[in-house]
This record gives sequence, structure tokens and C-alpha cells, in this order.
Amino acid sequence: MDALNETTVTEFVFLGLTENWVLEILFSVTFFVTYVLTLLGNSLIIVTIVFTLRLHTPMYFFLSNLSFIDICHSSVTVPKMLEGLLLETKTISFDNCIAQLFFLHLFACAEIFLLTIMAYDRYVAICAPLHYPNVMNIRLCVQLIFALWLGGTVHSLVQTFLTIRLPYCSPNIIDSYFCDVPPVIKLACTDTYLTGMLIVSNSGTISLTCFLALVTSYMVILVSLKRQSAEGRRKALSTCSAHFMVVAFFFGPCIFLYTRPDISFSMDKVVSVFYTVVTPLLNPLIYTLRNEEVKSAIKHLRQKQVFS
Repeated sequence: MDALNETTVTEFVFLGLTENWVLEILFSVTFFVTYVLTLLGNSLIIVTIVFTLRLHTPMYFFLSNLSFIDICHSSVTVPKMLEGLLLETKTISFDNCIAQLFFLHLFACAEIFLLTIMAYDRYVAICAPLHYPNVMNIRLCVQLIFALWLGGTVHSLVQTFLTIRLPYCSPNIIDSYFCDVPPVIKLACTDTYLTGMLIVSNSGTISLTCFLALVTSYMVILVSLKRQSAEGRRKALSTCSAHFMVVAFFFGPCIFLYTRPDISFSMDKVVSVFYTVVTPLLNPLIYTLRNEEVKSAIKHLRQKQVFS
């Protein structure tokens, strides 16, 4: 509490992505279109799964949750970034900064856990298909979703507590376009080495452990495909390749940003843009373009709407 009482900063100032006004206009248009497509694409997946009975399976239940998390994850950072690009308002209050930091880590950690759960779901479906209905029942699916939100909340509370307990005096300029733990704790007017190591240990352990679990599950799946028919191998590879693409696009930036000490690289902003803006859009594109069931369901819903 003493550290909190020493905090005199009431707001932070973002440096943003660039000081070139031409690039700011280009970025604002590009990111606005990307954000709108992210909302529409993920919302379409959710609506399609909800209103298509044959998609009421564990895999698509988890996919609809992934789309919901992507909408939330993108909405935490992109609107504030667009505000800075369009209105030149690059300030954020201390309380709003902490809130943005909390929800950023909540949704990011929830997505990490969900991708791990989805890999387990595919492992059971491909390696133990006869036991799949009993193992992945609705009760377990709901319990897994509850667990991932609980785990994400605990992780986010730890990150937020470690950040907010530090005193902030001056300066108040964040070399980014959103509030995240690494750039914020750099502004603390005290030694942050121990805090930084705790934060890296927390985020790094979750990211690396889940990533290794995912890679292991996919290796086991690939080995088990030798016993599958040609058609079974084709379907399994199609589904798993889509999952692995999403995992690579999401975990790559996570590991790059959160599993290293307090060192900045010139690529940090580029990786952050990909992580917060581009990845939430790639998920619906990957799962829609590579999944015949989803494309068929979307087409069927559109035909029903036109007919109505």
C-alpha cells in the first residue's frame, strides 16, 4: 500500500505507432476495416453455430467461444488505438490503463487455455473416437470453459497486482499504443527487476507449458493417423492444420513478447499489432475458409434468410 500512495501519475501518454500523419491516416483506415471485419467475421461464426443444430458439438462449441474471446480481445485495444490515430487523443487515465491491462491479459490467457482445450478435444476425437461422446460430454465442456475463465482471471489479477503495487512518479510516456505490463512497469520510479522476473515467470510458464502441450498433442495425433483410412486422414489433417495455424499465429507473438526479460526490440510494436489486431481476424478466416461444414452452414442460413 505504501507504494500505491507514492503514485502521482494520473494519466499516461502513448507514443503510438508513428508520428507521420500520412501513415497515421493509412493505419487508421486499415485497422478500422480490420476491426470491423473481425467483429463481423467472429459474430457470423457464433450466429452460424448457435442456429445450426448439426454444429452443436464440442468442437464447434469451443470454436464459438474462441470467436467470442477474439471479439473481446480485439475490442480491448483497437478502439483506443483508433482514437489515438483519428482524434490525436493519445492519453489514458491511470485507472483506465490498469483496466485495459487487466482485460487484455484476461482474454489473452483465456484464449491460450481455450486453444489447449481445443487441441485436447481433437486428440480425443481422432485417437479415441469410440470414447469421444462419453469423454467430451456437455458437462465436461462447460466445466472446461468455466476453468479457462477462472484461470484467465487469476492470471490477470496476478499481472495487475504486480503492476499496480509499483509507484509511478514520472515520466508518464508509454512507448506503445495500449497499456501492457512490460511498457508500463518501465515507468515505475523504483527497481522493477524482481517484479519483472515474476511477471515473465507467470506469463512465460503459462505460454510455454500450453504451447508444449499443444505441440505434443498434435505429434500424437499425427502418429495415430497411420491407423486411419485415407478419408479419415484427410479430414483430421484439414481440421488439425487449421487449429495449428491459429496456434502458431497466436502463440508466436505471445512467446516473443512475454517470455523474455525487460528488453525492448524494434519489432515489439509490429508483433503487438499482429497479436492484437490481425490474429483475431485470421481465426474466422482460417476456420471458415478451411471448414466445409461451417461454409455449408453459413450458406444454408443465408438461403433461409433470403427465402424468409
